Amino acid sequence: MKKNRKDGSSGDMENRDKDLKPNRNKLKKNMDRMGGRGGLSLAAFANAKTRNDNYNPCIIKKQKEFYRNAKFVQKYKKLLNQQSQSDSPSTSKFPLEGEKDADSSAFNKKSKKERQSLNDLYEKTKEEKEKAKAERAAEIQAKAETEAKRKTQRQKMLKKTKSGQPVMKYRIERILETLQNEAR
Repeated sequence: MKKNRKDGSSGDMENRDKDLKPNRNKLKKNMDRMGGRGGLSLAAFANAKTRNDNYNPCIIKKQKEFYRNAKFVQKYKKLLNQQSQSDSPSTSKFPLEGEKDADSSAFNKKSKKERQSLNDLYEKTKEEKEKAKAERAAEIQAKAETEAKRKTQRQKMLKKTKSGQPVMKYRIERILETLQNEAR
């Protein structure tokens, strides 16, 4: 015979069903998370064990180098392909050994003029670079001189007497110099 409780529920069966319902949900979520009833498959377990999530800069560096080298190889192959297409004998710009005509002599004259203009251009750029270098050296020297002067003035201004008072001689000289410069 079933006993009635104070809260109006009748029996242990209802209480057991209420207690098992949240546990069933937890079990179901756990099973879904673990990959079904059988847990992890053998392959998934092996991959989970061998996968390394640690940060390894050496491996990262090797991978970057590998991809960079692959990029360079691709560029090199592309350039070779372009050169082989542009160097095909049907589109050759230069005449063969046996063929000499007016075009070849005109070509030689043009190349001599081009060489002279290139030499002139080279000389001009070289002179410009030398001038720029000399200007930079002069600027650096002037900067060093002003820096040395400023340093000595600073040392003079920071000098103190035995009692710790500033030496007024250098301060008065500095004021005098500025006044004379303004008067000019």
